[in-house]
Amino acid sequence: MTTGRIELGPNGRAVAANVKRLRTARGMSLRALSEALSEVGRGLSQDAINKIENGAKPDAKQVRRVDVDDLVALAVALRVNPSALLLPLTDDPAETIEVTGVGSVLADRAWDWVDGELPIEKIKPGDPGGAILRFQLDARPAGRRMQLGASESGDDDG
Repeated sequence: MTTGRIELGPNGRAVAANVKRLRTARGMSLRALSEALSEVGRGLSQDAINKIENGAKPDAKQVRRVDVDDLVALAVALRVNPSALLLPLTDDPAETIEVTGVGSVLADRAWDWVDGELPIEKIKPGDPGGAILRFQLDARPAGRRMQLGASESGDDDG
């Protein structure tokens, strides 16, 4: 018999914790975030936001999942990029974090992946299969792909 309890994966829990962390850092009440979400066209009640934040607690009974539209609207209302909500706030290469569908990965590798820089899977030395290039081609529009050999300023005149 199922209890009807919502079980979130590691990224669902990270979203819950990050929404609460950012809302608190912005000095926003549940009501203020609810109003900000209404202003961007994604009305979520204070109760719904509270249930989203409850997802960070392992034993919470009242939990609400975040769908993709909720995630984007929360990012807009909290003035961050959507990837800022997806992972724990660490990129320490000595730490591992859990990523849904992958398991434990180094924190900096997970951030490289959500930022569209590198694939999540381990790459063989020298990348003989071209995994990085394939990832870059598929993960970013042409103007956003890493430009190999280009200077940071975009000025190649030296």
